[in-house]
Amino acid sequence: MNFVARKMGGWLSRYLSKENKNASVGTPTNIDAVRHCVRPGDVILVEGRSKFSVAIKYLTQSTWSHTTLYVGTITVHGKTYHDQLIEADVSKGIIHANLAELKGYHTRICRPVGLTDDDLNKLRDYAVSRLGGSYDLRNIFDLVRYLVPVLPFPAAHRSKLLAFGSGEPTKAICSTLVAEVFEQVSYPILPMANKKHHYTQRDHSHFTPRDFDVSPYFKVIKPTVELGFDFHTFEWASKPT
Repeated sequence: MNFVARKMGGWLSRYLSKENKNASVGTPTNIDAVRHCVRPGDVILVEGRSKFSVAIKYLTQSTWSHTTLYVGTITVHGKTYHDQLIEADVSKGIIHANLAELKGYHTRICRPVGLTDDDLNKLRDYAVSRLGGSYDLRNIFDLVRYLVPVLPFPAAHRSKLLAFGSGEPTKAICSTLVAEVFEQVSYPILPMANKKHHYTQRDHSHFTPRDFDVSPYFKVIKPTVELGFDFHTFEWASKPT
């Protein structure tokens, strides 16, 4: 990518990162409840509020616009951090962040089933090794191409022109990063099946946030329910009219 493209990509990423608090349709998650339920290896999907997030939700016909991987406690450059997520951020690249950063957002926990301690260590180690990588700005140009097409293609066919990411090894977008991490232990997300029911692993660059939600191989964890929700104690502000 040449200098002009990098500058334009940087400007677009800053513009598309601006948030609109009215863009979320889901209820903000109780982050303390999430903290009590989440485990290393869990995928946390986020309904973002930025212009970029709105575009992702529209393109994928999904509530979710961002994918993070919860890794718990990690050590980076000799310093230990707790309650950590690893994610590919459109402005900052591949980073680690505290779970508290998700306060105020609508989220969903998707839990892989049957991972051993060795599997979890492989996931964590690989995710940490990707820290410092770049966000794939090709993804931003693809979104712009979709939303403002140069050629007069009907809207119903524009998605066929869209290819998420460039596939460069040092770059990633949020969902492809997490898919690549699970690829290290051959964990299925949405594999392709032929007529003989033999499965082929999809390339990690083809995944979007919604794929973790619809995957039959991830258990959806709802913190409010997990912590013992009792509707008898639910307090309504008023009765329906």
